[in-house]
Amino acid sequence: MNRNESHESRRFTLTGLTLEVAGGSVVGHRYRDNYDVLHVDATLPFAVVADGMGDGEGSRRAGSAAVPTFAALVREAWPEIRADRLRTVADAVQAAVLEAGRGRPQLTGCTLTGLVVEPTGGQGWVVQLGDSRAYRLRDDLLELATIDHTVAWLGVLHGWYPTDSPAAARARYQLTRYAGHPAAPEADLLAVTLRPGDTWLLCTDGVSDQVSYHVMQEALTGSEPADAVRTLLRASLDAGGIDNASAVVLRASPAR
Repeated sequence: MNRNESHESRRFTLTGLTLEVAGGSVVGHRYRDNYDVLHVDATLPFAVVADGMGDGEGSRRAGSAAVPTFAALVREAWPEIRADRLRTVADAVQAAVLEAGRGRPQLTGCTLTGLVVEPTGGQGWVVQLGDSRAYRLRDDLLELATIDHTVAWLGVLHGWYPTDSPAAARARYQLTRYAGHPAAPEADLLAVTLRPGDTWLLCTDGVSDQVSYHVMQEALTGSEPADAVRTLLRASLDAGGIDNASAVVLRASPAR
């Protein structure tokens, strides 16, 4: 693999299961810098990805404000991981990104998608703003757990235009919610279960837009999390590498 790849791996022993987590990111072939920000926590079972909007200083500042804020406040709340606390965390992320862009003419914003697993291991929370995604592989079925906060998603859902139309392609870049939005919209907060055998994928659109469903499913089936991440990032480069690409894979197995 090339284009400035980076990787992180962790293992957590929780009350009911073992969680293996691996993450990685590549710049791709289009941009000189990586405006994605990825965090796999070193001590607690959570991870988050963010994707800056655009390729300028506002994009860099957004991700650099959002992800450390999210990580610090999840650590501060631990082990009290509840919906109300995570809403407070998401609100603080919004405020941090808005502050990072204050007084600057360029857009300062980013997507943010995180998965936080409670200490017992059986319950988790997906927190999402924007179009970075969370997928779950369970019993060989790969499902998208999140929706894209874009005009394209709304347009396809309501039949405004065909999925493969130029209008839909343009609308993919019009986000309805993101960190740093002037209206500070609420994040989606999804309660999820984790069972032994489940595999979760968090990724930016550099992965989801370039890697097909079947390649994604095959990469997540059977492979160790770190190997799955390498496969997904390599596939994004092989597909053209037209965007920064980041992926985190979380695998649940019986407690060891």
